[in-house]
Amino acid sequence: VLVDVVASLPAGTALDLGCGEGGDAIWLARQGWRVTAVDVSATALRRAAAHAVAAGVADRIDFQRHDLTGTFPGGDFDLVSAQYLHSPVEFPRDQVLREAARAVAPGGLLLIVDHASIAPWSWNQDRTTRFPTPEESLATLGLGSERWDIEALGSRERQANGPNGQSATVTDNVIAVRRHAHIERSAIAGRADGTGGPRAM
Repeated sequence: VLVDVVASLPAGTALDLGCGEGGDAIWLARQGWRVTAVDVSATALRRAAAHAVAAGVADRIDFQRHDLTGTFPGGDFDLVSAQYLHSPVEFPRDQVLREAARAVAPGGLLLIVDHASIAPWSWNQDRTTRFPTPEESLATLGLGSERWDIEALGSRERQANGPNGQSATVTDNVIAVRRHAHIERSAIAGRADGTGGPRAM
């Protein structure tokens, strides 16, 4: 999804939330983006940094450790990518995604990709789990049409591979919304010290 949505965009600054071992951040850096890549796991960040060095893009990626609830990276970005921000422990996901929206610069894009089905190898095998629709997920962000345009809103199937070589068809929800370019940066400025802070939506 990231490749499909971002490939035609001019390179700028990107924020990769929940970067894991750095696959998306490295791909973005190879396309010319300057990336702030964030994860809560120090182990994942060390591996991601090593992968970035091996890929020759370490100078284009700033790896930062944040839990996204107590701390959040400062600044605003031309692209904010939140891929599969699900957790087996309690996690204020809607709150984090609203903060992600606040980090989008004027004219920038917020890309959210969610699970909409359960893979056979998932930690969650509760078949009664109800995933929100793309429309429901978008509604929780509280983004007004006077400041945002919807560029993609729907579900798509893909072939996924599990940790032991399994293969299955899974469904993802995709939300891509663009902040209007005329919104002044002062209207979305929050604290730049990496602790987060109130910003206008």
